[in-house]
Amino acid sequence: MAIIKKRKVADDKHVAPKDNVYKNMQESKETHISNHLDEIVAAVSITPRKKIQNKLPQTALFQPPREKLHLCEEKAKSYSSSHEYEQAVRELVRCMALTRICYGDSHWKLAEAHVNLAQGYLQLKGLSLQAKQHAEKAREILTNSIVPPYNDNTDVFKCSIELFHTMGRALLSLQKFKEASENLTKAETLAKELLQCGRIVKEEWIEIQARIKLSFAQMYQSQKKSKEALPHYQEALEYTEISRGEKSLECVPILKELAGVERALGVHDASINHFLQAHHIVLSRNPSQEEAAVSAHLVARAAVASGGIEHHDVAKQYFQESMANLKDAEGMGKAKFLSIQDDYCHFLQVTGQKERAISILRESLEAKVAVFGDLSPEVAETYRLLGGADLAQGNQSGAHKKLKKVKLEPVLMQRKLSPRVTFSPSTMLFVNETLSVAYLGKVTSLSQLIQANTFWVSNIVILLYTYVFK
Repeated sequence: MAIIKKRKVADDKHVAPKDNVYKNMQESKETHISNHLDEIVAAVSITPRKKIQNKLPQTALFQPPREKLHLCEEKAKSYSSSHEYEQAVRELVRCMALTRICYGDSHWKLAEAHVNLAQGYLQLKGLSLQAKQHAEKAREILTNSIVPPYNDNTDVFKCSIELFHTMGRALLSLQKFKEASENLTKAETLAKELLQCGRIVKEEWIEIQARIKLSFAQMYQSQKKSKEALPHYQEALEYTEISRGEKSLECVPILKELAGVERALGVHDASINHFLQAHHIVLSRNPSQEEAAVSAHLVARAAVASGGIEHHDVAKQYFQESMANLKDAEGMGKAKFLSIQDDYCHFLQVTGQKERAISILRESLEAKVAVFGDLSPEVAETYRLLGGADLAQGNQSGAHKKLKKVKLEPVLMQRKLSPRVTFSPSTMLFVNETLSVAYLGKVTSLSQLIQANTFWVSNIVILLYTYVFK
């Protein structure tokens, strides 16, 4: 018996390691499955990855589709408002897929999801063709959704308004103006009919009208029809102020576009006032220094564009305000500051303050080289202006040092030498003739050629000096 017991004990000791091995294998397998499930949850869950690290409940994998759809819609709005457009469009794609799961292939809700995705592609990413394709799919679904009786189809008709408006904007971006106008007209007509039938309230109609009128205005402006665009911009602004308030940020882009049209039509007082109105709204929202600078710069440029002496003080004030916001900026902010400073120097030249303008340009040269590079167009333009100033003062040695750094190729003579000057064929002929005369030694003094002190003659003289006397 003793021998049997000893043998049994030995067998138990021999079996125990096998049980441990089997147990370890089971635990390892369970751990592997658990980890794999976590990876699947991380892949399909709509919860952000940072939250997944905190042991996401596996029940999230089995969340009902309608709950996921609602969460996706909220996240799309959140991403859009925070300017995270890639994530916003991704959530809109998920919304479309979940809507198909929840409602099927023929429900108007799926058409609405396609319209929302089309708006996302158009407004957030500028993808007009993709927007058009989704709008067409939505139209196909809605065509089968509108069936008698029509009493319960108010949501379908509202979706149709958004569809026509989105399709119109997509076609506008594709420069198909006739089709765009037709779709925008359909949206406007349908909205008016729904208002008359009592299907929508007046406040909702006003909000719809604001967007449609703005689209009409942009359509006409895209065709360079400023006169036709003006009343639509005015109506869009009026409706937006009623629905959103006169101090709302939604008014700012409309005010800027309206002011641009007024400037193009020569209505400078109204243009300046609307730029000022937009600027005051921007300042009331605690903007960044760069946003405030850009807004003030628009006011200054509008005042300069008027050409009126009475607007010089306004231009000076807002140029200085704009530069003050960016004076200590770095990187892109510094580049913007130097660009605004160049515009200010041009303003000083126009108002007869050439010496001060040249002084500012000399001081800015080192900073421009550091920001833009020695061979950049910005630095070349500054050398060109400084060289022209030296020529006007008879300092040919100083002019030569600056102008030889401006590497002008023949092809550049066919392009704009500055934002304000373009060489016409007659000017090119004059340059060729003058080059011949100068080359033959018949011109002894460059200062003789710039007695008129006009901007385009100065450009020609610089070309002569660069090519003949380098």
